[in-house]
Amino acid sequence: MSEGITKDRVYEWLSQVADPEVPVLTVLDMGVIRDVQLNETTTGTEATITITPTYSGCPAMDMISMNIRMSLLSRGIAKVHFIEQLSPAWTTDWMSEEGKRKLKEYGIAPPQRKASRSVGMFEEEKVPCPRCNSEDTELVSQFGPTSCKSLYRCLSCKEPFEHFKCH
Repeated sequence: MSEGITKDRVYEWLSQVADPEVPVLTVLDMGVIRDVQLNETTTGTEATITITPTYSGCPAMDMISMNIRMSLLSRGIAKVHFIEQLSPAWTTDWMSEEGKRKLKEYGIAPPQRKASRSVGMFEEEKVPCPRCNSEDTELVSQFGPTSCKSLYRCLSCKEPFEHFKCH
């Protein structure tokens, strides 16, 4: 491998690539990076990054790929290839605990449960306010500014907030 370029180093660099829709999170926090492979060629080290979009057709994936490519090329990777892996489908269970903490500090309620545990038919998910931690909240809209978020309002502190939906 080219001097200083290791898989661990690439993961370190990826830990600095922000998610374009929620810039407080990195692509590693989101859990969209599935694998990194390095290959030495006559022109230098090439990287193959396997990514899983948060949902099929996610518009942020082009920007994420471009940001990853720019980051790695600027650090001496000769060429960057991407494999988009759709199965298994991405789940909020893949988000890092650090990422969930960052979401809350940013004012977005993180996913509250494992995506594999569904909410009952007439059961409404309790989403604590990321500002005051009150569970006295109400769903305003299933659809927020992006497909992966919904809108809530805290009945205690009266602040609106987004919730990153489990899926």
